Order: sequence, then C-alpha cells, then structure tokens
Amino acid sequence: MQSLKPLLGHPQHCNCTRRRAAPFKPMAHYTEEELALLGGLSSNTTAPINKVNYSLVEKVVQGSAPSDFDLLNSTMKRLGDLERKVWAQEQELQLKDQEIRGLEKKIVRLQQLHSGNATSGKREQELEQQCNKLKKQIREMESFLGDYGLVWVGENNADVSPASTARTQSPVPTSLTSFQPDFDRVLENLRDLNVLGGEGESHIKYQKGGARFKAPESVPLTLYKNGIILFQGPFRSYQEKSTQLCMRDIMDGYFPSELQNRFPDGVTFQVTDNRNVVFQEQSRWDDFPGSGQTVGSSGNNIQTSKKPGLQLSTDQFLNRLPKSVVRGGRIVDIRGAVKDTLQGSEENEMPKEILVESPQLSKEQSTQKNIAVSTLRIRSVSGEKTYKVRMLSSETLADLRNYLSICSRAPDLSSYNIISPFPYCVYEDDTSTLEEIGLVPNAFLVLRARSGEGAQKQSQK
Repeated sequence: MQSLKPLLGHPQHCNCTRRRAAPFKPMAHYTEEELALLGGLSSNTTAPINKVNYSLVEKVVQGSAPSDFDLLNSTMKRLGDLERKVWAQEQELQLKDQEIRGLEKKIVRLQQLHSGNATSGKREQELEQQCNKLKKQIREMESFLGDYGLVWVGENNADVSPASTARTQSPVPTSLTSFQPDFDRVLENLRDLNVLGGEGESHIKYQKGGARFKAPESVPLTLYKNGIILFQGPFRSYQEKSTQLCMRDIMDGYFPSELQNRFPDGVTFQVTDNRNVVFQEQSRWDDFPGSGQTVGSSGNNIQTSKKPGLQLSTDQFLNRLPKSVVRGGRIVDIRGAVKDTLQGSEENEMPKEILVESPQLSKEQSTQKNIAVSTLRIRSVSGEKTYKVRMLSSETLADLRNYLSICSRAPDLSSYNIISPFPYCVYEDDTSTLEEIGLVPNAFLVLRARSGEGAQKQSQK
C-alpha cells in the first residue's frame, strides 16, 4: 500500500521548484486492518455501504482511533452474520440431500419395476412354450391311441363301467399322497413288539418219544413303498382301508387287530424293509410297456413283481424229495419223475430263438462302418421258435422270405403271411424294402398260414 504522507502535505524532494501544498482536509492515519474492520477496504468493492460501521468512521474522521471494544463489537457482528449464513446454507444442503434421496428411491423403484416386467415377460414366455409342448404331446398321444383304434373320452365316473373301475383300482396306485407310513417308526415299534412277542425265547413241545424246544412262530412282513405283503400274500396297497388300519396299529405301538384272534398272546414279525421298491402286481392282460410316472414326482422308483420268500432252485427242491418210495410192491423214482416234469415244462415255456444274419450285411460290415441295419424278431407259425433276423434296411421282403426258408429248411414260405401285430398290418408286396414298409430299426413280426385262395394267388405271382 502506498504511503499516505504525500497526501498529508509532507514535502517531496525533487529537482523541480517548490510549490505550495494543495489545501486538503487533514485525515487520520489508520492501518489496513482498521480499514477492513471499517468496511472501507474490502476485496468486494461492490459491497453495500450500509454494512460500514459509521460510528467507527466518524471516530476516524474526527481523528480519534477506535477502541478495542468497538473493534470487538464489529468483529462479533460479522461473525454472527457469517454463522447465520452458514446455518442457512446447511439447511439448504439438508433439503437438497432429502431431494436427492427421494430421487434415488424413485430410481430404484423404477429399476425394480422394469426388472419385474422383464421377469414376468420371460415367465409368460416359458409358460407359453410349456403349454405348446404339452399340446404337442397330447396330439401325439391321441394319434397313438388312434393307431390302436382307441379314443380318449375323459374322466366321467357316471359313464365308467364296473369292470373298468375295478381295473383302475386294482393296479398299484402311483400316487401315495393320501397315506404314507413312517417306516422308521414302524421298524422301531416292530422291534419292541418282537420283544413282547417272545423273540429269542423257546418253548418245550412234547411229542411221541420225547420233547424238543420250538421257537415261537413268526409272521413274515415285507414293507414296500406302495403297500405290504403279510404272510405269503396277497399284496395289500396302502390305499386299502384294512392296510391303513394295520399300519396305524403298528405305528401306535400295538399288534395289528387283524391278528388278535389268531395270536392272542402276541407274535414276532420277520420284517423285510423294501421301502424304496414299488411292488407291481402281475395283471392277466398286457398293459402298455414301461413304467408310469406321476406328474411332479421326484426320483425313479424301483419296481418289482417278485413276492418275498425263499426261492428254491430245481436241485434244491429235488433234494427235499425222497429218492424213491415203495408203492404196491414197486419202487417209484420220485426225484427222476419230478425232474423230468420240471425240465419239460421249462423247455415248453421258453421258445427257442434262432439267429439269422444276412450275407449282404456281413459284406457291408466288413467294408463300411455306418450302415442302416434292421433287426426283426419273427415268431414261427407254431410259436415254438423265434427268428432273430439282422438285415440291411435296403433289402426286400422277398429276401426275408428267402432267409427264413433257408433257416427253417422249408422249400416255400410263400404260403405264409408276414404280419405285424401292433399295429396290425399284413405285408404282401415282396418287392418293397424294409425301410419303405417301416420295419426299421427293429420290429416284431408273426408268421401265419394263408388261406387256400391267398396261397394260390401268391404262388401265381
């Protein structure tokens, strides 16, 4: 800051002639800090004049310096103004922070809404694809039933005949949601019941010539996933009321009520745990192949139709029989007669299977790897033999007749029809290939004798 002495009339030394000082009103000397407190010297030249402390200015003009109290008072006022300004700015910042948080929440809600719409759209697309897939399966099933001359009529209890109702209820139910026993609790209670029934104890049984110890009689009980077998059968499903009562008695810690009359003092159980096996009863008719699946079921169930119990081989059964007995003064070989009967029945029950392979197939397999092969199982007219024929799919029906004629040592097989039982079809065009008539990659056929007129027509051809 330039010195104010020249302004107060102090002479300046220069080479020029001395001039009289200009008449100015004398001013008091003050520092920059005092000017800043007075508001006269400020970085903001546009500050309003009303903020200047006029009392201090008046004192400065009068030539007296401001006191410490005046300076402190001015400083406190400026600090108060600054504090109020800071507080106002803090309030404004808080309001802006609230607005920012509100906008952020709106952004989050919009993002969630957008993602939810995308997820729902994807779910709708998946359901639509699943619906189309199920529709396609229904059409395929209806077409399959139509091939066998069947029509799906729906589930109407009023129109169902008693025979069909019995057939529907007799097979093992695939859903076990109505009643499912607690197998762990059943096995634990059966162990306690066996102790009460006298497990490990022996009783004296008197007979001619003395007496011997006899273990108490035990009841065989086999547990399956869908039912039980008590004694030697029959199979009892969990959907039957009597089976449910029996299992509930055991789970409650009691002997089954149905055994009370036969075993009033209790009985021991010989338990076989097959809780993971589904027992399938053997029906008297042929059902569709394969195992049924319940909608929503998890895991694959093991199925069996073999009843529990000791299965003896032929030799074990024969060893239990006496070698020979005397009847009417003659020695009868019991084991030999029974063995011939059993082996004869086994031979009659198991038809022989004869393997037939096409010469052309053998040649093609020696030169090529990927060739179309058709495997045919053909039952003879008598039903005693089954031919397993492996041919090229490009070979004709006449080639098949020729191979069967050579294998069966019959001079002519033109008097027999080649028939497909499922679906029923008679193949008469010997010039057609196996691929053209749909006998690929495998099929089951039956040979059946033709009538007199049909045989004559075929021989003329």
